[in-house]
Amino acid sequence: MADKTELKKANGDVFLIAERMPDNSYVLAQWIGLQNIETVMQGGNYYIELLQKQPCPKLLNSHAELIGPWNVANDWIVQAWTPRVRALGLRYMAQVLAPGVYGQMSFHQLHQRISNVWEIKMFDDEPSAQDWLLSVP
Repeated sequence: MADKTELKKANGDVFLIAERMPDNSYVLAQWIGLQNIETVMQGGNYYIELLQKQPCPKLLNSHAELIGPWNVANDWIVQAWTPRVRALGLRYMAQVLAPGVYGQMSFHQLHQRISNVWEIKMFDDEPSAQDWLLSVP
């Protein structure tokens, strides 16, 4: 894979693996473990840097390994992150939902606030999300 980065918490735990797929077909963001406002902001800002280097209209945002809620970051995502990535060309987001109810609730709360900004579809697994992303223009 062309461009893969692991972001770590102060204790060394990986909280995000971000990877640009070959031919820039999409960016994969795999969130791992417990998240907080700092990790969400760090990961979100890294994604902005990726788009500044090379725009990509498609994001596969996977919460398959995410634990617990992260809705404390929703205001920042809506007010700061969303306008920036929209301006940088994000058009499609495939969201793999977290296995736990708290992570799912956090995303559903966010989805209500940003669903009109770009096309977002929710999935239970990464292969289905990838298939959809590769099917859109």
